[in-house]
Amino acid sequence: MTLSLRVAIIGAGPAGIYAGNILNRQVGEAGGEVAIDLYESLPAPYGLIRYGVAPDHPRIKGIVNSLHEMLDAGTIRLIGNVEVGRDITVAELQERYDAVIFATGALKDAPLDIPGIDLPGSYGAADFVAWYDGHPDVPRTWPLEAQSIAVIGNGNVALDVARVLAKHPKDLLSTDVPANVVEGLEASPVTDVHVFGRRGPGHVKFTPIELRELGEVPDVDVIVYDDDFERAANDPHAEALFASNNQVKVMTRTLNGWRKPSEHEYTASRRLHLHFLHAPVEVLGADAVEAVRFELTRPVGDGSVEGTGEFVDVPVQAVYRAVGYASSPVAGVPFDERRAVIPNAGGRVTDASGEHLPGVYATGWIKRGPVGLIGHTKGDALETITNLVEDAASGSLPALLVDPADGEEVFELLEARGVHYTTWSGWLALDAHERSLGEAFEPHEVYGEIVRERVKVVPRDEQVGISRDGALVVS
Repeated sequence: MTLSLRVAIIGAGPAGIYAGNILNRQVGEAGGEVAIDLYESLPAPYGLIRYGVAPDHPRIKGIVNSLHEMLDAGTIRLIGNVEVGRDITVAELQERYDAVIFATGALKDAPLDIPGIDLPGSYGAADFVAWYDGHPDVPRTWPLEAQSIAVIGNGNVALDVARVLAKHPKDLLSTDVPANVVEGLEASPVTDVHVFGRRGPGHVKFTPIELRELGEVPDVDVIVYDDDFERAANDPHAEALFASNNQVKVMTRTLNGWRKPSEHEYTASRRLHLHFLHAPVEVLGADAVEAVRFELTRPVGDGSVEGTGEFVDVPVQAVYRAVGYASSPVAGVPFDERRAVIPNAGGRVTDASGEHLPGVYATGWIKRGPVGLIGHTKGDALETITNLVEDAASGSLPALLVDPADGEEVFELLEARGVHYTTWSGWLALDAHERSLGEAFEPHEVYGEIVRERVKVVPRDEQVGISRDGALVVS
């Protein structure tokens, strides 16, 4: 049987785009045809790459080039600025597509359940990342009023947040960071940023590149503490990791290279402190954050830690929790509240009884939780798409209830509802506009000549206006 499929993918980040590309390839190799519509709630594509990766990560953002090629091939149709569950329901998608794949990612902060975490001056890292990346649905301003800041977490997001907080704005101007973010960071009085992890330096969840970049930030000293390393000594689990994992070796050597004699004089105007074996137990303060209380921990030899019964209070005026992300439910699709994922078996979405919902699939972080690097979503997508194609070949996908005709029916539905959707040609127009803003950037009165590849447009209505006005010209 020759396959002929119509598939909707929800989420135009790496997970969704990889899924579409793999689906095209697998169906094509089987001699079939597939029409793919890629729905995105934001006006622009790329999801995590555009709105979840720090602007000073050009190597990671280089992934955009390959994602651009996949969408520019014309085999995947982008439909942006459409919120599934609001502008069009899951049931309506199921009527129009043989299969629906959810790749909506994880956009909110995982909770940190300790007393005082809700005090003014306590923030989620995901919200801050969304602000400095110019997400259109967060406030344009951010309260940067603290001299000393705590960042709780030992992963790449914690390092991103700490680095952006500590970095001088002039060193971000060569990126696509929005103008309002530069203005906010310029007003920040910060002098010290502290990053805290529950486990030792041999168990950090950073990547070597992220860690090494900390030592390359101009006019920011990186400070580590011998007491933390001494408590982490003689840990057989960390020693085994060091012996078997090259990344751990590189990071351990980097961290040890930052250890200085007690009399060492730090000269930079800002300091970034890395603390290990500190478990947060309470955020202290009357009306706002004044300090964070930590219990010092020690390794127990199996990769976990235990409390020592010794507590320290670190004075800070703001705290950022970077302990992980969590996905949000989509109306009309099962959701596991405890694990914050769409329940599934190999990407096949399952109901409360564990039965597969015909034609409904998941991939990426909404499928397995927010773990792993961006590249890991390729493996997720391959598993999900392989199962989808297998289901299609066996004839187990549900029949369409609405004749797609020439494929324009969904646009007619959105237009009838007043939804100002965007398209790939619209993104090309917005992309060109942002690049023109970068080219037109004038020398800064303080920082001098700065070369900017682009300046990101933030307001949603402005993004939509540029995309829709320019779509016909670029297409």
